[in-house]
Amino acid sequence: MSQHNPSQPAIVIIGTGFGGLGMAITLKQAGYNNLTILEKAEDVGGTWRDNTYPGAACDVQSHFYSFSFEPKHDWSRKFGLQQEILGYMHRCVERYQLGDHLRFNAEVASARFDDQSNLWTLTLASGEQLLADVVITATGQLNQPAWPKLEGLERFQGRMFHSARWDHDYDLTNKRVAVIGTGASAIQFVPEIAPEVKQLNLFQRSAAWVLPKPDRPFKAWEQTLFRKVPAWDRLYRYLIYWKNESRALAFTRFNGLLEVFANQARREVRKHVTDPEKLAHIIPDYQIGCKRILISNDWYPAINRPNVDLVTDPIKAIDEQGVLTRSGRHYPVDAIICGTGFRASEFLSPIEVIGRGGKTLNEAWQAGASAFKGMTVSGFPNLFMLYGPNTNLAHNSIVYMLESQFRYIRTCINALQKYPGAAMDVRQDRQDRFTRVIQQGLQHSVWSSGCTSWYLDENGHNSINWPGFTFTYRLSTRRVDTADYQFINPLHNNH
Repeated sequence: MSQHNPSQPAIVIIGTGFGGLGMAITLKQAGYNNLTILEKAEDVGGTWRDNTYPGAACDVQSHFYSFSFEPKHDWSRKFGLQQEILGYMHRCVERYQLGDHLRFNAEVASARFDDQSNLWTLTLASGEQLLADVVITATGQLNQPAWPKLEGLERFQGRMFHSARWDHDYDLTNKRVAVIGTGASAIQFVPEIAPEVKQLNLFQRSAAWVLPKPDRPFKAWEQTLFRKVPAWDRLYRYLIYWKNESRALAFTRFNGLLEVFANQARREVRKHVTDPEKLAHIIPDYQIGCKRILISNDWYPAINRPNVDLVTDPIKAIDEQGVLTRSGRHYPVDAIICGTGFRASEFLSPIEVIGRGGKTLNEAWQAGASAFKGMTVSGFPNLFMLYGPNTNLAHNSIVYMLESQFRYIRTCINALQKYPGAAMDVRQDRQDRFTRVIQQGLQHSVWSSGCTSWYLDENGHNSINWPGFTFTYRLSTRRVDTADYQFINPLHNNH
């Protein structure tokens, strides 16, 4: 086992989205080659592999939704489309020769830390077991589709699927379709399918704030410029970064600044939606920014279509033929598409994680998920999380946050090299102090202004968002401060 060769600890990465791939590349470049990357599906790509619904695209500019060390100069448009982003990820796998490290159809069922040996045992769904010195989870926040909790869902006789598991074999032409949910996925696929279907009933619990998307195809000369003048590519990235970053103030401190955007959204609605009944329901009643702000140029025109019915009457149940609302109205449909998002606050589910002394991560997180710098949890040594609690953003690119985490975790593994066989466990008081600061920062943020959103768990605890600038996060994760950790020797060395 790896104890005999401390310079090559056995490192297992779970997941092959941007987090897992970027982490693997970072470690390989630092000389760590004893890497295994486990993926439950048959291909890399994470959320960009799963979400193939019509119109799937990113709401962060392409040049900034990519690794700083691997620029792509020929993005077809300002905001990348799903296929193109997935293609970029495949290119990274080839370019950095990750193929030999990848294992597909390898879903992790549990991870257990052994105090005797300081090793993690990973048990796959197939029953196979792997040993690792270090485990890095890159399972993301958007990988477990959330199905609506509705009575009679299983009784429906027509076709039903979740937008994150799109049924491409089903032809929607001239069908009567119910769409449940009006979040980030729905605002992308509804405008794509609305012209094809006969009738679309859109069931909305609460409206979303939708701003115009400053998107357009890149011209050939622009792509050439990005390729020929790397400095321009860097500068362009830099400008996107600061433009996005400036919005952090509005979300976290000066919520009044968001009113400018709210007015812009209201103007857009009035420009495109002429039906007074729809107009009354499509403008949200909560403060802008409290839920994810969405961007689209075709959402409002789609809502205005005569074959699109906006239903705000709450759903009571689903039956064999369609949807029944609380007021007693029945909507017969051929297909139901759930655009109901993801179980974002269940970070590592459904993996069972067992740390020191047999304590599970679920027990550690009873009051809500929290982690030191969003990456380490006390009692779970040598376990590092990418895109863990409170590292999501409402204003900038998650890839930038991930790159900060890659560097920090790399410095942690470097620190472990000095203590062969040891495991590093974050001190509980450091984790508590960090969590307190985060939660105080979130108290005055717009996300605490009183709406229900996927940012909040059932206790109203925001375990998702980072309450500040991304550059402050980057500065605080430049390198590990080993005083935040205790280094534990394996018990079998201690006789």
